[in-house]
Amino acid sequence: MSTPLRIATRASRQALAQSSAAAAALRAATGREVELVEVNTTGDIRVDVPLHTMGGQGVFVKEVQLAVLDGRADLAAHSAKDLPSAPADGLTIAAFTERRDPRDALIGSTLGDLAEGATVASGSVRRRAQLRRVRPDLAFAELRGNIDTRLSKIPDGGAIVMAVAALQILEMTDRLTETLGIDEFVPAVGQGCVAIECRSDDAATIAALAMIDHAVTRHDVEVERAFLAELGSGCSLPVGGHVVDGVLRTFLANLDSGVSVSDQIELSGAVEADVDLARAAAASAHGAVS
Repeated sequence: MSTPLRIATRASRQALAQSSAAAAALRAATGREVELVEVNTTGDIRVDVPLHTMGGQGVFVKEVQLAVLDGRADLAAHSAKDLPSAPADGLTIAAFTERRDPRDALIGSTLGDLAEGATVASGSVRRRAQLRRVRPDLAFAELRGNIDTRLSKIPDGGAIVMAVAALQILEMTDRLTETLGIDEFVPAVGQGCVAIECRSDDAATIAALAMIDHAVTRHDVEVERAFLAELGSGCSLPVGGHVVDGVLRTFLANLDSGVSVSDQIELSGAVEADVDLARAAAASAHGAVS
């Protein structure tokens, strides 16, 4: 009898639900038992500190990755948007699960119903910059914590912003007030997808994960990650990148000047060519906001 595959995961309700779904897919595909290994991360512990001041991407993944590297787990499951754009030494992203709804949403009030000067709470500089471009009158507040905590912090007469996918996996989409369109509100790179890493020298686990890798999502997220990697930044910069129906939508803003740019790039469908297009788009966007 084969030994169980162990998936390292954050201990939040959302992360456990995502990892449980990945575990079920692996069981069905491989016939092997799969166990979850819960890990506390810096981002989960330091909920009083704004994400962009903690270094942005990586604060929810480093300890989970370490559990794989030191042998406590065989796999690491992450929200793909939390992964730094540079690969981790010794690890390979061996599977991208099929993406759920990647859009952002307001909870509490619709955008049109927010009064002048109303408060929107979000810990994401990207979400704030995109909302400010459409509604420069709005005020903004920090928002950290697990999903239940964030849902309890809707400002009076205002709204909070959350990813639709986070509420989908928890079957809580009834809480959504308005889903925001991706043309004006470009999602974070990888939003709505779960990325699963394993050790780069673990051929057997790489083969097992290939059975649940979603080819379309892999192409799209790899192109998005190339856009982010070329910028050399994570969520400390207001940046969005999302591929759907063969088009890469991008957003980039400068926090100091308030200048922002958006673009739509037609892709070829070939990963290497599309990665080159994403890199060129990033260089152009950076030049426009610098």
